Amino acid sequence: MNSFATDIIEQCKNNDRKAQMQLYKRYCEGMYVVAMRFLKHSAEAEDAVQEAFIKAFSKLHQYQGEVTFGAWLKRIVVNKCIDCLKAKKERLMVLEENHLKVVDDSYQDDWLVEDSISVETIKATIEELPDKYKYVVMLYLLEGYDHQEISEILSISEVASRTQLSRGKAKLLELLNKSKNGTGY
Repeated sequence: MNSFATDIIEQCKNNDRKAQMQLYKRYCEGMYVVAMRFLKHSAEAEDAVQEAFIKAFSKLHQYQGEVTFGAWLKRIVVNKCIDCLKAKKERLMVLEENHLKVVDDSYQDDWLVEDSISVETIKATIEELPDKYKYVVMLYLLEGYDHQEISEILSISEVASRTQLSRGKAKLLELLNKSKNGTGY
């Protein structure tokens, strides 16, 4: 992290409102994009981002710089979005661990889609997935989290994360193939 960002964060830790506004302006747009991926409604996304910043500023003393500030803040935003979804009764469905089987990681690394399918189409198709797969797929493919981070964010085991990702990718490929065959992408 550069000294400018370090200085701003240190000022924010001392409740410097001007520094907090600088930090907010630097990250609010990117965090809003993340929130919109989960919440779909601009007012809800804005609220989640605002609440995430409030929480981040109140917990800033816990930020030690082990990851970038943006990554640290993004995790708070994602958690706020998930809290919002839970509050709206859009409960995340978690599979019982005793019904899960460990999937082969080489299968996951082999996942490819045709070049003719746009990123926008993939994102739209992810929205059609059942919640139990959608959030794991979003966190893994779109946000770049690993299974340990996903397990912490969603309060599921790493085994559940791997299995739900595998099943979610398979379902996503199935939906993409139906879409391609049905509409001629």
